[in-house]
Amino acid sequence: MNKLANSTSPYLLQHANNPVNWYPWGKEALDKAKAENKLILVSIGYSACHWCHVMEHESFEDEAVAAVMNEYFVCIKVDREERPDVDQIYMSAVQLMSGRGGWPLNCICLPDQRPIYGGTYFRKNDWTSLLFNLADFYKQKPDEAEEYAVRLTDGIQKYESIQFIADQPDYTKDDLKVIGDNWKRYFDRHEGGTGNAPKFPMPNNWQLLMRYAHLTNDGEIAKQVKLTLHKMAFGGIYDHVGGGFARYSVDGRWHVPHFEKMLYDNAQLITLYSEAYTWQPDELYKTVVDEIIHFATTELASPDMGFYSALDADSEGVEGKFYIFTKTEIQAILGDDADLFCIYYHITEDGNWEEEHSNVLFRKETDAQLAEKLGLGVDDLLTQVKASRKMVFEARSHRIRPGLDNKILASWNGLMLKGLCEAYRAFDEPGYLELALKNADFILNNLVGQNGRLSRVYGSPVTDGMPVAFLDDYANIIDGLIALYEVTFNEDWLQQAKALTDTAIAHYYDEINGIFFYTADDDEQLIARKSEIMDGVTPASNSAMARNLKKLGLLFDNESYAAVSAQLLRNIMPQLAKYGTAYSNWTMLLLDEVFGIYEVAVTGPEAETVRKELENNYIPNKIILGGTKGSLPLLQDKFGKSTQIFVCIDKTCGLPANNTADALKQMQA
Repeated sequence: MNKLANSTSPYLLQHANNPVNWYPWGKEALDKAKAENKLILVSIGYSACHWCHVMEHESFEDEAVAAVMNEYFVCIKVDREERPDVDQIYMSAVQLMSGRGGWPLNCICLPDQRPIYGGTYFRKNDWTSLLFNLADFYKQKPDEAEEYAVRLTDGIQKYESIQFIADQPDYTKDDLKVIGDNWKRYFDRHEGGTGNAPKFPMPNNWQLLMRYAHLTNDGEIAKQVKLTLHKMAFGGIYDHVGGGFARYSVDGRWHVPHFEKMLYDNAQLITLYSEAYTWQPDELYKTVVDEIIHFATTELASPDMGFYSALDADSEGVEGKFYIFTKTEIQAILGDDADLFCIYYHITEDGNWEEEHSNVLFRKETDAQLAEKLGLGVDDLLTQVKASRKMVFEARSHRIRPGLDNKILASWNGLMLKGLCEAYRAFDEPGYLELALKNADFILNNLVGQNGRLSRVYGSPVTDGMPVAFLDDYANIIDGLIALYEVTFNEDWLQQAKALTDTAIAHYYDEINGIFFYTADDDEQLIARKSEIMDGVTPASNSAMARNLKKLGLLFDNESYAAVSAQLLRNIMPQLAKYGTAYSNWTMLLLDEVFGIYEVAVTGPEAETVRKELENNYIPNKIILGGTKGSLPLLQDKFGKSTQIFVCIDKTCGLPANNTADALKQMQA
C-alpha cells in the first residue's frame, strides 16, 4: 500500500492499493519534491466521480504507467471535497490553459507547487506520452518551465478577482430587468432549464428566478421555472424508486443521469421545491421534498444525524447498474401489475438508453393525463403505482449498492440544515424540524471546536493544532442556523450564527479589497490565496456570506455587518448582468436591496401559530423573528399579553397588527 493507506477520505483510500506511490497533500510530499527536484503530479477527484474511476482503472492501476509516474514525479492525490482550496488553485490553472475544467483534474507542477501543465481525463497512452514529454521538457528546458510557471501563477492569482468599489450606486428595477432579459435568451422552452446538454439542476438559479418572477410579476420567467421544476422531477435525473436527484443529466431532456447522488444537490433541491410549494402549491413539489428527505435520512445520514457526502455513480464497476431495469426484470418483480408500471415510467422491451434492453425510469404525463388515457381514476392509478414502486424498491435493495462517500462535510451539512428548515417552513411537518434540530446539534457538537473554529471534515485530524475549514463551511452553516432560528424563535441558534460570523470576519475578510478569502489567515499558505466569487452548483461562499450579513445586520441592528454586505455587493455588481447564471445568489441579494426586506416580528402567546399562518404566504423578501421572549433589538418592548405582528422595512415600522391578514396588507401595499 502507498502513503494513502492511513487516510480517512474514501476517495484517497480507493487509491491506496495503486502501484503509484501516491502521497496525500502535505509537508512530506512537498518537501520530497523540493529535495529531489522532481515535478509534482497533482491528481484531484472525488469518490463519486465516474471518470475518476475510469482513469484510475486505465492508468493508475497499470504497473507500466505507475512506473513512469513514480520515476519522474512526486505523485499527490487530493480529495477535492476535503481540500477545495487546493482544487480551486489547480482548477483555475487548467481553465486558464484550456478554457474548461472538470474531474479528474491532473496538474503538473514545479517542485514549489506552481503549475506548468494540466488537464482533466487522459487516455492511458496519451497520459504516458504526456508524462515523458513533460519530464523531458523540465530536464532540458528548466528556464522555459520557470517562465511559464511565473505567467500561469500570475494568472491564477488574478483569476476571478474583483476591484474595490467605494461609491454606493443606486440599485433599481432596471438593473434587475437587464439581468432577467439576458437570462431569458438561454431558456430551453421545451425541456426546461437552460441550454442543451448536459443539464444541471442549478437550484440556486431557479430559486432566484422564482423570486424574480414573483416580485417583478414576470409571467414568462414564472412559466419557465414551473416547466423546469416539473421536467426535472419527471426526468430520469430523479430516482423515481428511491427518491433523490442525480448530479446532472447527460442529455438535454433530463432523461439519462450521471448517476452519482450528491448531498449538496439534494439539500438545495429540498429548499427549492419547498419554496416553490409556498409560491405556487403543487403536490408534485411536496412529494419530491418528502422523497428526497427520506432518501437522505435513510441512505446519507449517520446514526447521530450528520449527513454523508455522496453515493457513487457506479456499482460493480458499471455506471448506473444499481438504478436501471430491463422490462423482463420488472415483469419478474411485479407480475400482472408490470404493464401499468412500465407505461407509467416508460419502460420498454428494447430499453430507453444506451445499455441494451435497460431502462432509466422517467415520466412524461401528469397523473391526471395518464389516468384519463388509461380509463382509470387518478386515485386508483396512484394506488397501483405506489404499491408497485414499493415492490421494485424492495427488489432493488438486494442489489450490490453504489459506494458511499461517508465524509461528513460542514459546508454541505449547512446546506442540508437549511433545506430541512425550509421544508418545515413550507409543510409544517414536525418530523422535518426534528431532523433539523438533530442535525444542528451534530454540527455544533462535532464540527465547532472549543475555540469557536469549524472543522470542515468530521473526524479529520487537526493540523498544527488548528482544524482546517473554509469560507463555505462558515457561510452555509451560518445560513442554516439563521433558518433554524426563523422556524423556532430560539435565539441560541442565532447567537451561534453570530459567533461563527465574527470568526469568519476575523480570519477570512480582506477589508482592503472588500472581499472574503476562501482560506483563513492562519491556514496553510498555498501559491495563491483565492476568493470564491462566482455562484455554481452551490452558491459562492462570498455571496452566501453577503446574504447572511444582510440578514444578521437587520436581526442584530448591526451596521458593521450591513456595511460588509453592501461592500461585497458593490464590488460584484458590475459582473451581474454579464453572466447571470454565475451570479444568481448575488442577484438574490440585489433583489432584496431593490424591493427591501420586511422584518416581521411576531410576539405573544400565539406567536408560533401566527408564524405558521404567515409562512403559508409567499413573501420571499422577509425575515421573521419573535416568540414569547427575546433580546433582539427589534423585539424590545414588544412583548405583551396579546399576540401582535410588527412589520418593519427600511427602519420604519407600521402599526402593530392583531391578525395575519392585516400584517399581510402591510407587506403587499
